[in-house]
Amino acid sequence: MPNLINVSDFALASTVECGQAFRWSRTADCWFEGVVERRVIRLRQHPQSVEWESRPNADKKVVARYLALDVSLPEILATFPNDPLLRQAVKDHHGLRVIRQEPWECLASFIASSSKQIVQIRQIVDLLARRFGEPVSDTHRAFPTVAAVARATHQQLWDCKLGFRAKNLLAAARLIDSGKLDLEALSSLEYGQALEELIKLPGVGEKIANCTLLFACGFDQAFPIDVWIERALRRIYFDGKKRVAARELREFAHTHFGPYAGWAQQYLFFSERSLAQQRPRRRQALLDAGAK
Repeated sequence: MPNLINVSDFALASTVECGQAFRWSRTADCWFEGVVERRVIRLRQHPQSVEWESRPNADKKVVARYLALDVSLPEILATFPNDPLLRQAVKDHHGLRVIRQEPWECLASFIASSSKQIVQIRQIVDLLARRFGEPVSDTHRAFPTVAAVARATHQQLWDCKLGFRAKNLLAAARLIDSGKLDLEALSSLEYGQALEELIKLPGVGEKIANCTLLFACGFDQAFPIDVWIERALRRIYFDGKKRVAARELREFAHTHFGPYAGWAQQYLFFSERSLAQQRPRRRQALLDAGAK
């Protein structure tokens, strides 16, 4: 009998392919397969449920929590401001949820993500797992522990296609491994305090810190601003100005989008990337439709 979680307002593909996690891939038999901590998990969408398989076996609550199926999406969406393009983004990608990752893997992945495309980030994360992670099946390895990365050499990390990011990842791992920063304790801090702690790490600015706080530490108000989100904010909320101060964007995001600002950010981010992949005429039609 299949393992099922009954849920109708969930979009599996959008959730695992929107750039918040980098270890999921589509399989030939229409499943999504990934490694979550030390489990190989396979997921498949059904109209009113999501099916899962795992090795070793995962409890239903573990899968539901990771996919954020234990929260009410309608209640979250009800907190969003009534903006035309945000409404359109929610309509186009309804069911996207902010998943809950392991903090170290999330932080390390986003340190590795600087100036990289998603396909390149996936390659780097896969190389790190294959070279430093412990096996969890015949074909899969867990993401490497903090200690495993801390023991690596700069050259070994460089060989994982990290480039200049190798130095930052190694330094961050050694600081965390030494106990100077407790990632697991971040969720018990106030948002501002947690942000300040993460920014102390080499190579971690506000964008990477906010990604970690949103995707791994339970801070739903965290609002990462990258080039895609900056572009969307300028176009939608600042009359297309070419330049808006970073501080002004941050302040606007935290006051405008409400307690689930990070969820709104994911809808805007995925929508902006999806629009960029459309042909110019189709893209303009979607923009015009969303503005109505």
